[in-house]
Amino acid sequence: MQRMEGELTQTMTTWANKIGHLQIADNPRRGEPGTGEINYDFIFKLIDKSGYDGWVGCEYKPLTTTEAGLSWINQYR
Repeated sequence: MQRMEGELTQTMTTWANKIGHLQIADNPRRGEPGTGEINYDFIFKLIDKSGYDGWVGCEYKPLTTTEAGLSWINQYR
């Protein structure tokens, strides 16, 4: 959404009741969360607040190794 629409927060809030699946990648370069401009702490809180209970797919390209690219998830367990 951020790449195509901009205004990620507003777009997610406006269409929250229509969202059936989320895929995440940071912007730009589609790296893992925390490597770009998106504030994932805020976004994950927004997702929780919206009541969304579906899957969140991680569709990003790790900037280094796969193992290092998964380390971001530890702070959200």
